[in-house]
Amino acid sequence: MTANLRRAVGSVLVVGLSGMELAGLERAWLRVVRPAGVILFRRNIAEAEQTRRLQSEATGLCSVHALRCVDVEGGTVDRLRDALAPTPSAQAVAQAMRSSGDPGLARELGELIGQGVSAFGFNVTLAPVLDLALLESAAVMGSRATAGTAEEVVAFARQFFAGLRAHGVAGCGKHFPGLGGGTLDSHAETPQIRRNWEDLWRDDLAPYRALRAEMPMVMVNHAAYPETPGEDLPATASPFWITEVLRKRVGYRGLIFSDDMEMGGILKFMPIEEAAITAIRAGMDTLEICHSPELILRAYEALTQEAERSATFRKILLRRSRDAASKRERMFGAGVPDALGVEQFESLRSRILRFRDRVTGLAGDAGSAPMADARSVVETA
Repeated sequence: MTANLRRAVGSVLVVGLSGMELAGLERAWLRVVRPAGVILFRRNIAEAEQTRRLQSEATGLCSVHALRCVDVEGGTVDRLRDALAPTPSAQAVAQAMRSSGDPGLARELGELIGQGVSAFGFNVTLAPVLDLALLESAAVMGSRATAGTAEEVVAFARQFFAGLRAHGVAGCGKHFPGLGGGTLDSHAETPQIRRNWEDLWRDDLAPYRALRAEMPMVMVNHAAYPETPGEDLPATASPFWITEVLRKRVGYRGLIFSDDMEMGGILKFMPIEEAAITAIRAGMDTLEICHSPELILRAYEALTQEAERSATFRKILLRRSRDAASKRERMFGAGVPDALGVEQFESLRSRILRFRDRVTGLAGDAGSAPMADARSVVETA
């Protein structure tokens, strides 16, 4: 039972790595934890062959049908911009769609990102952002949010998901239940979003309702919503938001994924041990811990000890592990696509650059100016 239980605990974690090749210590703790997959950042990525090799070795020490995650939204959040080519921001593409009347631009962005991440051996890009582009969050979200209305967000995301799907890449709608009303960055603080339940259900949650059958994954954020039954608890630790709203009211059946559990939005609220246990108990399928081996191992041991202590929690965790494994098999059973040849890779790079120039011409400069992305700052500090 203990070996099976530890295997189940590891299978609810997605972890970050330190560099461009596995260190000996990483191999050791990966063999112990056997996580559900890995997430890579610019610190891990030099070029396609090296990235595929790193992921192959790391996921060989993970659960079967492992997640191979990367953040490529376009614009400021694009981990492949140096190794491949910079893609335009989702906001710039949405503006180009409005100015040109061409809804196919969102699908084209999805296809180019899908081909790009697949070329590097990834099977998941943590995109698109479904947050509303509201005035309150403009300074925090920058060019990541596509539109101020749910209808426009849905129209963009539906095409973007279709583009990813055409290349066998899973997308992830984020950041449930919505950061459009947030004024603080959850990388550092727990945003208190003071939108009431009626406004959230009508507007912020509309994309999740409309796209629930088209999203392989949903990422839950670390904000609190004090004017709702969720009260002051971050959404990642809230049974109201994860189980009652996302699973039951929205009816979502895909993989539910946390934002990075190292972020201040959750760790300033509770330590990693309590956060991991609370998130799984609240309904989370998979926890993302992006940087610190210490925090990964602390979460792993806390989950194991709680499952050994509590029969109720053990039952919950084993069910989460089985459900998540089934969802990963459905998403990634086909395996990893073949690498691109040199000419194919250069062709893809050229198509991305031409697309970026076309979008810039249609959208103008608005929405495409570079802004600091907090997650990038954390990883390069």
